[in-house]
Amino acid sequence: MASPSGPIAVVDSGLGGLTVAAALRRALPAEDLVYFGDTAHLPYGNKSADTVFGFIRQIIRFLLPMRPKHLVIACNTATALALPAVTQEFPGLSVSGVIDPGARAAVAAAGSRQVPVIGVIATEATVRSKAYGRAILRRRSMAQVLLRATPLLVPMIEEGRNSEDPLLDMALRQYLKGMLAHRLDVLVLGCTHYPLIQRAIARVTGPKVKLIDSAQQCAQDVVQRLRRKQLLRLPALVGASEAGGSFRGYVTDDPARFAALATRFLQTRVDPPVLVEPGRLHMPDSAAVLRATA
Repeated sequence: MASPSGPIAVVDSGLGGLTVAAALRRALPAEDLVYFGDTAHLPYGNKSADTVFGFIRQIIRFLLPMRPKHLVIACNTATALALPAVTQEFPGLSVSGVIDPGARAAVAAAGSRQVPVIGVIATEATVRSKAYGRAILRRRSMAQVLLRATPLLVPMIEEGRNSEDPLLDMALRQYLKGMLAHRLDVLVLGCTHYPLIQRAIARVTGPKVKLIDSAQQCAQDVVQRLRRKQLLRLPALVGASEAGGSFRGYVTDDPARFAALATRFLQTRVDPPVLVEPGRLHMPDSAAVLRATA
């Protein structure tokens, strides 16, 4: 049974889910966070649903001995391709993704226009899944949903390009010009990397287009879920220790690169992540790895 003292686990194909972790840290500073980035297998955006589910299933089995009170699939691609299978295979695990919270916020932001135009930029796999389209149309059947794969953005972000970079600006203008020609009302940032370049996206779309940060919406959804289940950890009392919850990171490849980029995503220094080689995820004694690194 889940306990308020258990950690919140955040799972992603790589680094993008750190924007969800950062939003959770801001909203719930007393909570312990465990982050697992499957950096050996990224990107998930060009892989099949069966492959992505296989990766996520192995990661969840690795994390279960930590007794997480909630697990967030902080990857739009993995949410689109694997969340239904995860909920079926792990019925006792409290789990959520990033798509439904983002779709809900997009519909709320669409206003009173009879047929609002809601755009989604995301990875190729997320777009192919049409998960955002289904989630939006369930809530606003008359909406016009425009989906656009933006495969260049993640590698550009991870190589350090920011909102002032002219190449990033050029890519965004090419990706978004078709949507903007349809009098776009709302744009969902359907990849958790994209909040890092939100200023550049806003510059291209202009002030009339409402931007939906899927990472922020996901974090707010987790807060509400934990509150309903009375699983929130109470913040430190005034006068007690100022230390907040802990952050532990695990990756399947290149921990040094993760450590360097995590500071940018989280805007604070974190301990180097533990390397969990992909072969260990297949092993039945993965709990021993956790005990050794706890």
